[in-house]
Amino acid sequence: MFTGIVQAVGSVAALEPRGGDLRLRIQTGKLPLDGVALGDSICTNGVCLTVVDLPGDGYWADVSNETLEFTTLGDLQEGSPVNLEKSLTPSSPLGGHIVSGHVDGVGQVVSLQEDARSIRFVLRAPAALARYIAHKGSISVDGTSLTVNAVSGAEFDLNIIPQTMAETTFNQYQSGSRVNLEVDIIARYLERLLQGKGAGQADSLSLDTLVQNGYLDRDGADHGTEPRR
Repeated sequence: MFTGIVQAVGSVAALEPRGGDLRLRIQTGKLPLDGVALGDSICTNGVCLTVVDLPGDGYWADVSNETLEFTTLGDLQEGSPVNLEKSLTPSSPLGGHIVSGHVDGVGQVVSLQEDARSIRFVLRAPAALARYIAHKGSISVDGTSLTVNAVSGAEFDLNIIPQTMAETTFNQYQSGSRVNLEVDIIARYLERLLQGKGAGQADSLSLDTLVQNGYLDRDGADHGTEPRR
């Protein structure tokens, strides 16, 4: 688990095709590797990767075809900057929000403009993720924990302060840039719980499901969070 508070910006040192997928070497820059052992996890542009070798100035990690298909790691080239965060320990401050490093989808930067000393970014999420993104909710963008300022359909606004611009890869983004998105884990579990007895069925959450499980009357009246027994 991670917090989404980026600890350093590293860079891609090498990409080696291995049996149909990829082995990735990351130079970690100012990220201290003391205490990191083989098998530990490091969040790399929002993706939880397992350390398979420690050459001294960074780490190697294997990237599966699943990860290459559903994240932006396949877009990386030698020299590409990447956001880095070591996994949580019992004494770590939870400065951001709970981030699993399991990317939900790839979004795209729509626009960016100056807003006083900050930069206002508009991003577009895949349509299937839009329902999990809420005004003043949390989202992880390339491993960075951020607050959603506004939502319109599948597009959402982020206000990036100078500190975040300086210490993450946000200073590399431009219109059209692809980014890894992880929605708030609470939203995902809440949707599953609201499906009630229908959770084992293929159908998605619907008004009928909410009515059948006692959350709403047919007229749409809300009965709170406890389903009828």
